[in-house]
Amino acid sequence: MATFTDARLDRDANFREITSNEAIRAVAPWTFIAATTGATGVHSLFTVTGDIILSVFATVETIPADAGAPTIEVGVVGNTAVLIAQGLAKSLSAGEVWVDGTLTRVGAGAIPASQIITGVTSIDLKIATATVTSGKLNFYAIWRPLSATGSLTVTTPA
Repeated sequence: MATFTDARLDRDANFREITSNEAIRAVAPWTFIAATTGATGVHSLFTVTGDIILSVFATVETIPADAGAPTIEVGVVGNTAVLIAQGLAKSLSAGEVWVDGTLTRVGAGAIPASQIITGVTSIDLKIATATVTSGKLNFYAIWRPLSATGSLTVTTPA
């Protein structure tokens, strides 16, 4: 019989047991507006403090419209597509689940691989090439803390 002398059961801020890597959920609803949340550049979706395990995906509520052919991706500083690979915004359709660059998950999609995020950083949506003028995505962060300071919060859109 194995003895687990160094193991401990992780608990959340409410002292409930954390029993899986997908223990906590945060949602960042994102409505694209050309001059702000749809403008080219980097937009913060979530803020991370400490060390966490994280999976990110989005559901498409309203089809994005654009001025040109903008690409979108989700990641962190220095690795802007590590969480969701780059794809064309106009290739998304209502009812899809965006988990990677293929953009073909109508009605269902696998939970993407978990990533370990460390330190104080933001989880960012990068819009490149052109502006996204309208549409709505719901970004989900499924996560759990690793360190005592591990946390994730939704960032208010610009």
